[in-house]
Amino acid sequence: MVSKQEQEPASEEITEVAPGVLRMQLPIAFTGLGHVNCYGLEDERGFAVVDPGLPGPEAWDGLLDRLARASIPLPRIHTVVITHSHPDHFGGAARLRDETGADILTHASFKLWWERADGLDDRPSDALDDPDQWSRPTPWGTQFQPPSDGAISEMRNEMRSGDHTPRPTKRVKDAEHVTLGRREWVSMHTPGHTPDHLCLFDPTNGVVLSGDHVLPTITPHIGAMDGIADDPLAEFFHALDRMAALPDVAVSLPAHGHPFHDLAKRANEIKEHHDARLQRLRDASAEIGRPATVHELMQHLFAERAWGSMAESETYAHLEHLRLNREAESSWSDGLLRYEIAVSPRREGSVA
Repeated sequence: MVSKQEQEPASEEITEVAPGVLRMQLPIAFTGLGHVNCYGLEDERGFAVVDPGLPGPEAWDGLLDRLARASIPLPRIHTVVITHSHPDHFGGAARLRDETGADILTHASFKLWWERADGLDDRPSDALDDPDQWSRPTPWGTQFQPPSDGAISEMRNEMRSGDHTPRPTKRVKDAEHVTLGRREWVSMHTPGHTPDHLCLFDPTNGVVLSGDHVLPTITPHIGAMDGIADDPLAEFFHALDRMAALPDVAVSLPAHGHPFHDLAKRANEIKEHHDARLQRLRDASAEIGRPATVHELMQHLFAERAWGSMAESETYAHLEHLRLNREAESSWSDGLLRYEIAVSPRREGSVA
């Protein structure tokens, strides 16, 4: 099997991927990924860093090593940008703020999954202290289990104390201007992978910090476990269309994998990938010939090595997209949600 760019182990090399923008690859072993790209943006105040890796002492040592290789003194870091609320992106942010007083910048909707909707929780809830509580009821009737990955357990242990839980000090909405690294960035809310995903676009120099929204060789997970969006796949498609329409993009800087130059082409490739998955579900429903569970349909969408709650979550997101487009009907039976997709799908007027 050919490995994807995003699975490559972290290099110790520091590269300037755009004028004044340094790429540091932080080592991670997390859900099949080999590294996360941490970007350093230099300006007259010092440095901003983007996506400072996982929580924990080993990840922190890796971050300090890469900062030293990039000649970025810790006291000169004034801002930490978190593209979205996954631990391989926010893990080092709180400790950087503790050490340097740096601001933590996120999208306005940034929220960790254990936090209360009113934002009053300032420490991880009991969900982090009890591994059994990581199993949650799903909207389709089963119990959600996080990946059985040693890194997941280690991450939970690191976050129990709250020491590595970021509290944003600057929250930006869509289309706000952000001055970092001697550049004027435009914030772009790009939900789908997570509801709070943030990209930054520098229209003067054609640079995009694309986070996990647009990756070079894999497609980000699209799930609907959080219930924030009725149709996260439609939101993802809309956000991809916005990226494809950006003018004069010279380089896209993803959170995993290598910088790439044709952002519009890659965004459209990812849309085509999900369109193909939707068609595969239509074909699978016709083959089954009766209302089928999310688990049954998931087996037609993913290779067996990927079966599990994450695959079910993405399958559910696609099925809900079809239902909201009136291509599918859902019903409950024996405690499980089941879907049947119309034989002659109505494809015009899609909410995507």
